[in-house]
Amino acid sequence: MSIPTLIFRTIRWSAWEGCGAGMEHVDVRPADGGLAISGVVIAQEEETKFGLSYRVKLDALWRTKEVILRTTAGHVLHLASDGQGHWQENGKVRPNLQGCIDIDIQATPLTNTLPIRRLDLETGESMDIRLCYITVPDLIASPANQRYTALDAGSLYRFESLESGFTADLPVDEDGFVLNYPGLFKRLG
Repeated sequence: MSIPTLIFRTIRWSAWEGCGAGMEHVDVRPADGGLAISGVVIAQEEETKFGLSYRVKLDALWRTKEVILRTTAGHVLHLASDGQGHWQENGKVRPNLQGCIDIDIQATPLTNTLPIRRLDLETGESMDIRLCYITVPDLIASPANQRYTALDAGSLYRFESLESGFTADLPVDEDGFVLNYPGLFKRLG
């Protein structure tokens, strides 16, 4: 599934009721033959409140090329990839991330869209992937194994963490962006 010639989107999510206060604002725009995504998150992880800004650059095949994250507490993480699974963190090679194509930023449903779009699964099809999982607010990047299944291609996907067994069914809009992440995030109008 290639990137449509014009994707300009502004998306907002809030925390699911009962999950505490939180909000995210994301801008998506075409750039350099792919997409540039910028987001701001104000949220809480357990008892830790945090602010996070991030930028993600994707190529035309929805592969992550660069991600820069900053917390209001001063943590910074800069990851760069060739889109083929070779990563550097702050300019140094990260051998344990080799083979990862996608990223998953813990604090946002936005990054679930990346493998959903990149994999372009047909209804009933599943794929296991290894990706770069980034915890927030400490901004630690590590490899993780996940599975995506197209329950209804183009509108509903199952996400599974193969390490923890966590599962969520994610409805998406016409461009593949997550509408709601049950129990965690809900899209604002």
